[in-house]
Amino acid sequence: MTAKDLFKMGHYIAADSPVHGLDPRVKIGAVILLSIMILRGSALSLSMITLCLLAIILLSNLSFRRVVRAMRPILFFLALLFGVHLFFTPGRALPPFPIWHVTITEEGLFKGLLVSWQFALLLLNGSLLTMTTPPSELVCGIERALRPLKIFKIPSHDIALMISVALRFVPTILDEVERMKEAQMARGACFNGGTLLERARANLVLLVPLMIRTLHRADNLVTAMESRGYERGRRTYLRELRLRSQDYTAIALMAIGGGIFLLRGTIFPPGF
Repeated sequence: MTAKDLFKMGHYIAADSPVHGLDPRVKIGAVILLSIMILRGSALSLSMITLCLLAIILLSNLSFRRVVRAMRPILFFLALLFGVHLFFTPGRALPPFPIWHVTITEEGLFKGLLVSWQFALLLLNGSLLTMTTPPSELVCGIERALRPLKIFKIPSHDIALMISVALRFVPTILDEVERMKEAQMARGACFNGGTLLERARANLVLLVPLMIRTLHRADNLVTAMESRGYERGRRTYLRELRLRSQDYTAIALMAIGGGIFLLRGTIFPPGF
């Protein structure tokens, strides 16, 4: 496995860092809090959150260049999201482009940039969780966080397992897409040349085989779990989770950040 493969979005990256050493419950709570702030934030708030995520990458001992490379597969979706808002949002028109017979509005430009920015931050936020937390600890953290729901007879471990499998399938599906692209390119297919529409059509060809391969992998996973005697119910863990001093420090910082975000309209200028 090459270094490039190790930094695909969603893969766990083993390292000795303060972020890796945090309790998974604390990291899950931080991801949820940051996701809410991203969805509810303005441009200035998103700038602060971007700086926060960059600081987390630095504390995680992850390479900025390789993290950006791991996010590269979503660039097409970000461009598509930006284009939808750019061309279909009504408002005050910018100088028209008669060659293309389209009208770009100020509101569409601003909303396209904002929504694409939010989407990229959400994916980066979730990717940092999976990059700094082993799958076993992630399942344990989700299960412990959902354990109070047992009074409603909600199986917390089953939910934790489903979430973990779903997160693990993200890099697996990306690997499948890369392999299918390489196989098609070896047969003369072109995914990088031509117009945007031609590239979109070339990628749509991969949709059906990708769905078939994904369902096949899911079926193999179920068979493997059944052959190993997997049954529903509470599990024991090799390492029980306990909050330490650095976890309480992270919780305090989260509380301060959340409080500032809630009170931003009173202690900061409008638009923060």
